[in-house]
Amino acid sequence: MSTLIIVSVVLLAVLGVGFGVGLAVAARRFRVEVDPRVEEVFAALPGVNCGSCGYAGCAGYAAALVRGEAPPDSCTPGGPAVAKRVAAILGVEVGTQVPRRAVVHCQGGLREAREEFEYRGVRDCAAAVLVQGGPKRCKFGCIGLGTCAAACPFGAITMGADGLPKISEAKCTACGMCVRACPVRIISILPSQYRVFLGCSNPVHVGRAMKEVCSRGCIKCRICVKVTKSGAVAWNGNLPKIDFERWTDPDSAVEKCPAGTYVDQRGVGVCSAVPPAAPPQ
Repeated sequence: MSTLIIVSVVLLAVLGVGFGVGLAVAARRFRVEVDPRVEEVFAALPGVNCGSCGYAGCAGYAAALVRGEAPPDSCTPGGPAVAKRVAAILGVEVGTQVPRRAVVHCQGGLREAREEFEYRGVRDCAAAVLVQGGPKRCKFGCIGLGTCAAACPFGAITMGADGLPKISEAKCTACGMCVRACPVRIISILPSQYRVFLGCSNPVHVGRAMKEVCSRGCIKCRICVKVTKSGAVAWNGNLPKIDFERWTDPDSAVEKCPAGTYVDQRGVGVCSAVPPAAPPQ
């Protein structure tokens, strides 16, 4: 064996030992102590990484919980069960969680909303909205391609025969993934106790112009504001604004709305007092 080979092997061995010792010293010197409870809390979380807690995933939320910077009941997908487990790990108390669910502020289905053109692109709402704001005349309503359903990690959303998303309250965890996935922002999270809400997000079209784009859209008549004696329905300039905590008399608005714009989930999907919309001509 030549002297060059021997020297090379020895040199590599010395370098390897040197680098190993250096890494060991650096690891000890710059080591970051991690509270073992972080891993325990992380294991108790559902691992959806939806961000509904306000942190960048379950790992960030777990770290914030251990630092005392976040309450144990901020994980909406986990619900009360996860909140109790986390509280037990951290030795804190947890309050009563208010059940919430996602709702769709649009009733512009295939029969109600008129189309402006036929879309033949990628079956994705975010892609369709890039083409002249989507195929429907109403540029503020549901596009109907199911991006929200695809985004839901719990299978709580399906697309109905009318082209609108149907949300299963039993499966919905209020994680907010559908809210962020919708490019026209027509989905919101509401406490489950609020059973009536506005089913339109169009702030532009008024009266006949609204009827020409969607038969269920808010025509801006303000009747709901006038008939609501509690004062819980106000006009914010473009659409009715509801103060749910004060809204003890939703029946007046639901029954008097000439377009059937309010969604009533107290037992029947859309207010039965409003006749079905006629197909667009």
